[in-house]
Amino acid sequence: MLSSVAAASPAAVPESERVSAPRNRAAGLVARTRSMAASVADAVDVRATAGRRSGLAAAAPLDSRRMHRAADRHTGGAEGPTVLQTASAQATEEAAAALAGTLRPGDVVLVAGELGAGKTTFVRGAARALGVTGAVTSPTFTIGRRYRTAAGGSVSHLDLYRLADSAGEEPELLADYLTPDAVTFIEWPEVADAALLGADIRVAARVRLEHAGGDRRRLTIGRGER
Repeated sequence: MLSSVAAASPAAVPESERVSAPRNRAAGLVARTRSMAASVADAVDVRATAGRRSGLAAAAPLDSRRMHRAADRHTGGAEGPTVLQTASAQATEEAAAALAGTLRPGDVVLVAGELGAGKTTFVRGAARALGVTGAVTSPTFTIGRRYRTAAGGSVSHLDLYRLADSAGEEPELLADYLTPDAVTFIEWPEVADAALLGADIRVAARVRLEHAGGDRRRLTIGRGER
């Protein structure tokens, strides 16, 4: 059967088809980029059962139109980070909720960005999606907060801004937050001494938020080392 099928020579392929091939490949790339957003939403459903067992609520399904608009602004490669631009605090929280749907207990998310870039807004959106129902505020003056989810799980929220001179601090300072049963979000991870975080944490994602004018924010979401 296979031997009876002859491969077409380049000369046998009409010129119109050869010209349209690059366009078809470009269209395929756009379709794959759009599918990234859909796969995040699918991950929410896949992780729903696991989330209930661990006490973490899966993120609520997001509006597919919003996810497609986010995918339209994606500029990362297949192996590179995802870059999004949000137009409001709500949109930033929705982007965080999408990421939350891919997390599991023991994961750590590093959230960087200058003052007022929306780091706490991002963490709030993720925490809501994981099942935290209480107020989620910046722990700048307390260094960390630990939340219980509606399903009995744990979410830790750290702000290391005040630990810029943390060379003399003991690693145990953060031990109550960096636990294997909690999803942990760390603001200002770059200012703390690396030894303070420990070498055995599982960084699931790295997020950077930047001002993009008005309420708009540019989000760069990269994979961690897990």
